Amino acid sequence: MENKIKLTDGNIFIRPCQPEDAAVICEGVQETMGEMLKWAPWCHPEYSISDCKSWLDSRQEMWTEGVEYDFAIFSAKENTFFGGCAIDQINRKHNFANLGYWTRASQVGNGIATSAVKLISQFGFETLGFTRLEIVAAVRNKASQRIAEKVGAVREGIHRNRHVVRDKIYDSVMFSLIPKNCQAPI
Repeated sequence: MENKIKLTDGNIFIRPCQPEDAAVICEGVQETMGEMLKWAPWCHPEYSISDCKSWLDSRQEMWTEGVEYDFAIFSAKENTFFGGCAIDQINRKHNFANLGYWTRASQVGNGIATSAVKLISQFGFETLGFTRLEIVAAVRNKASQRIAEKVGAVREGIHRNRHVVRDKIYDSVMFSLIPKNCQAPI
């Protein structure tokens, strides 16, 4: 599948992460370090542009192999980097995947994650053909849960010991989106 996709709602656009995004992604992660350390297993206090470049170097292969679809979120007007979203943990046998997202600290509360989740879920259903997308948020991650609720995801319950971040185990809330109740734009 070609990864020259660009999806927009007029306020933001999402497109596949590219190697040239390293500086802006790293800057966004560092700006948001306080929150990222709580919930993102891949984030660590010394996260650097080298870490980001290593991760970005593997994105094309992951995309081509259908293993993971990582998107960068930008302002549609100024082309400013706002965060990231992804479809990963793909289970083709049962046709579902995980949907994750983060927004840089300076953009929290502006509807960025909500818009991005609507766009990427539409891509997941219409382009990738999934019948279910799961959003898994730690019980204490209320902000992520609010995003799931805003996009129309159904809260299915608590999954015990579902989330591990730096050797700490957390219970998580499972939300699901399916095509018929997805509030995707366009």
